[in-house]
Amino acid sequence: MPEMISRLVTRVARRRREPVAVQALRSTAAAVISYAVALRLSSEPNPLTAPLTALLVVQVTLYSTLTTSIRRVNSVVVGVLIAIGFSVLVGLTWWSLGLLILASLVVGHLVRVDEFVPEVAISAMLVLGVTQVTDTAWDRVLETVIGAVVGLLVNLLLAPPLWVGPAGAAITDLALRMSRLLDHLGEELPGPTKVEQAAARLHEARRLDNDIAQVDAALRQAEDSLRLNPRVKEGLLFRLVLRTGLDTLEICAVVLRVACRTLADLAKARPDAPLFDAGTAAALQQVLRHTAIAVESFAQLITAQVSANAEEAESRLTGELAVARAHRDRLADLLLACAREDPAHWQLRGALLTEIDRVLDELDVDTRSQRLLEELDRHARSRRTGRLRGRLRGRLRGMSR
Repeated sequence: MPEMISRLVTRVARRRREPVAVQALRSTAAAVISYAVALRLSSEPNPLTAPLTALLVVQVTLYSTLTTSIRRVNSVVVGVLIAIGFSVLVGLTWWSLGLLILASLVVGHLVRVDEFVPEVAISAMLVLGVTQVTDTAWDRVLETVIGAVVGLLVNLLLAPPLWVGPAGAAITDLALRMSRLLDHLGEELPGPTKVEQAAARLHEARRLDNDIAQVDAALRQAEDSLRLNPRVKEGLLFRLVLRTGLDTLEICAVVLRVACRTLADLAKARPDAPLFDAGTAAALQQVLRHTAIAVESFAQLITAQVSANAEEAESRLTGELAVARAHRDRLADLLLACAREDPAHWQLRGALLTEIDRVLDELDVDTRSQRLLEELDRHARSRRTGRLRGRLRGRLRGMSR
C-alpha cells in the first residue's frame, strides 16, 4: 500500500509539471477570476461572456494570448456595433437576421479577426435578440474586455508553460521512425526481395509526410511559447536549432522515400533474384544500419537543450557518419564492379548510392552548423532591414510636414 501511494504521489507531481496540466489550471483560474470580476462590474445576472473570453484568450503561449485577445475584443466590438445599427434601422425579423449574419461575416473578414469571424455574428445576434439593445451591448463589450484583461494578467503573473519538451519528443519520435525504416530496409536485403515487401516499405516512407506535418505543428507551438517568454533568454537560438533540425529531417525523409522507390523498382525488375550479391548486400546493410543510428543521434543533438548532452550527441553523430561513409565507399566499389559485370539496372543502383550520399551530407555536423548560421544571419538582416525601414518612414513623414 505505501508503495502504491508513493507511485500515485509521484505521478500527480509529474502531471503537475506537464504543459497540458499547467495550461488547464491557468485557464480555469482565469475563467473563475474573470467571472467574479464581471459579477461586480456588469449589470448582467450571469456574465458568462467574461469567463468564455478568458478561456479563449488564455492560449498555450503568451504570444498567442496577446494576438488572440486583440482579435477577440475587436470581433465582439464590431459585432456589437453592427447589432446597434440594425436595431435602430430594422429591428429583429427573419430577413433582418439573415442580413445581420451576412453583414457580420463579411465585416469580420474585412477587419481581419481570423478565427473569430463567427464571433462577430454571434455577438451581433445575441445583442440584437434582447429588448434593451444598448445596455446589453455595452455589458457584452465590458465582459469581453474583462475576460481579455484577466487572461493577459494570468499569463503575465503565471508564466505560460514551455512546449519545447513536447516538440523535442516529437522530433525524436520522427527520427526513431526513420531509423526503424532504414533498419527494415537493411534486414530485407539478403535473399530475394518481394515486390509486396518493397511496396510496403515505400508506403511506410510515404507515411513520414504525415508525421512531419504533426511534428511541424508541435514545433510551431514550441516556437510561440519561446516568444515574449520571460523565462527564456535565447529564444531565437532555440527556435532556429529546432526548426533547422526539422528541415534537415524533412529533407532526409524525402530522400528516403525516393530510395524506397528505387528499391521497389529494382524489386520489380528482379522479381526472382536478389537485388544485390551477398557482398554488396552486406555493405549496403551496414550503411543503412549506421545511417539509422546517425539519424537518431542527429535528433538527440538538436534536442539536446531538453534531453541529453550536446557534446556527447555530436560526438556520437560524427562517429556514426564516419563509419557509414567508410561502408559507403566500400559499397561504391562493389556497385562499380557489379555494373561492369552486369550493366543491367546500373542506373537504379547508382541512384541509390546518390540518395545515400544526400542523407549523409544532410546529417553532417558542418552542414547543420552552416545552415544554422545562415538562418541567424537572415534573421539579423531582417531586423536591420526593419529598423532601417522604420527610420526611412520617419524621415519621409518629417519631410512631408
